[in-house]
Amino acid sequence: MSPARRAHASDAAELIRLRQVMIDSVFTTDTSTDWHAESIPVLRKKLAEQGDGFAAFVVDHPDRPGALAALVVGSVEYRIGRSGNPHGAIGYVFSVATDPDQRRRGHARACMEALLDWFRGRGVVSVDLTASAEAEPLYASMGFIRKPDPWMRLNL
Repeated sequence: MSPARRAHASDAAELIRLRQVMIDSVFTTDTSTDWHAESIPVLRKKLAEQGDGFAAFVVDHPDRPGALAALVVGSVEYRIGRSGNPHGAIGYVFSVATDPDQRRRGHARACMEALLDWFRGRGVVSVDLTASAEAEPLYASMGFIRKPDPWMRLNL
């Protein structure tokens, strides 16, 4: 297995491809890809910034040069501090995907470990994610625990 590395701007199209793999595996109703072309330049810019609030970690595909085997994307958000997190840094993982032909090889774990190290380096003390049933054992083995989900959403 290749080691995880921080994604570069040149990886943007592959990150979008793998995000679609994730979307297709979780959602069955809207699998449109017409958003890809518009998203790639925005993602390229975010990846080029290499800032403290957004990061993607990837594993290169061992058999297809220029392709990615897996990705994990996360962000750091500020919330007003509280007990246990007085600085208010919260990590959120929002895209984890592995190319179907590369699953069960440790790529997602390697990417997650790199992202968790990146979070720790930014003072993050808790990390949230939404887990599919298939991915839950991986996250549980890394110490994530299932929480009751009080989230609500408004689409504007």
